[in-house]
Amino acid sequence: MRGLVPDSGYAESGTQQPLPDPLELQLREALEREAATAEILRVIASSPAGFGPIFAAIAERSNKLVNGLSTAVFQLKNDTLHLAAFTRRSEVADAALINLFPLKLSDVDWYERTIREAQPVQIEDCEFGFADLPGLLDLSRKRGFRSVALIPLLGHSGSTGIISVFNEVQARTTELAQSLENLRVAQDPLVQTEKLAALGQLTAGIAHEIKNPLNFVNNFSALSIELTDELNDVLKQATIAEQIRSKIDELTSILKEDLEKVVQHGKRADSIVKNMLLHSRERSGERRSADVNALVGESLNLAYHGAQAEKAGFTITLKHDFDPKAGSIELYPQEITRALLNLISNGFYAASRRKIEEDDESFEPLVSAATRDLGNAVEIRIRDNGSGIPPEVREKMFNPFFTTKPAGDGTGLGLSMAHVIVVKQHSGRIDVETEPGEFTEFIITLPRGNS
Repeated sequence: MRGLVPDSGYAESGTQQPLPDPLELQLREALEREAATAEILRVIASSPAGFGPIFAAIAERSNKLVNGLSTAVFQLKNDTLHLAAFTRRSEVADAALINLFPLKLSDVDWYERTIREAQPVQIEDCEFGFADLPGLLDLSRKRGFRSVALIPLLGHSGSTGIISVFNEVQARTTELAQSLENLRVAQDPLVQTEKLAALGQLTAGIAHEIKNPLNFVNNFSALSIELTDELNDVLKQATIAEQIRSKIDELTSILKEDLEKVVQHGKRADSIVKNMLLHSRERSGERRSADVNALVGESLNLAYHGAQAEKAGFTITLKHDFDPKAGSIELYPQEITRALLNLISNGFYAASRRKIEEDDESFEPLVSAATRDLGNAVEIRIRDNGSGIPPEVREKMFNPFFTTKPAGDGTGLGLSMAHVIVVKQHSGRIDVETEPGEFTEFIITLPRGNS
């Protein structure tokens, strides 16, 4: 802590003077804020089944953090505030709080303003602030508080609830809002972690259920092809009129072709199921040395053939510029391939969409991939000549479930997964350069060696 003590903190005798009260107070408050945030995140990580423990932790740690008389957390559902958690006072005081809620948001202007403006609201004196709200005025008297700070809980769609901190003296809204800022920041990862965990479980369950009947189809299709060949061999030994034999040969040939198509599409379906299982796991495969150029080239081809199979008549120009010095690096090849496929597929969509929107026959959709050796790192660039990304979208593009595609065209998970794979799993970076109406380029930087 010596680095935080000013030089004047030492007397001429060489003995160290105590920290000044304001500085000591600042340090203590900073540590308390960090401890509160750590506690909330710990509860988030250990409570995958529901939000109850999380709301309780928010109430408890918020109250301790600001040294409040009591704290309550309210959840907004269908324009009604529901009591989600609170710190205990007394049996009578707690009963008064429980009995007052749920409460229609429109019935209390203070609460409605907090939700609508998504900003903290201060009620300095409840005797005046709740003068025309007998229920809340009675509550303030039974629970013994005189002032209230209302802090909105924020989500992607706006305010989703309120943290209400009660005190015996006049509230300091600005200081309370500052103290609770870290708690508010923790809300969004909480909800997204919950959604991603549920999605992963659902995907894995569906994939396993599909795999058994799919194996049956694949195995018996291959066997039926062999049986068709055996049938032709047997019929060759039989005495059959030439016209009938010709018709049998035609039918068995068609049957064999159809079965071969079943086998082909069965293998493709099996590949899709395997990818679903890979997407449902946080980490798959093993870390090993892989050739970067080969990995990017393979991803480009896989994405192209996948797009052709998905949409008849799909065409796009592919270009690549691979640095021979890029070489090999230690990574999880399956995971990086997943990230690249997402970025390339987004490029296909953007470039193709621009051609449709501009209705310009001369416009040529283009996606390019490039690699560069950076010495202690490798750079991968995926560029498309689509319509670019507006600033308001760019701020949210890596958020889970955020998408600008029409319903049914995207889940909003592709860029989020790519970001997690590159940044969290490989300790790399993913940057974006874009010009609305011109291009978008994703730049992945991966460190060499262990990360």
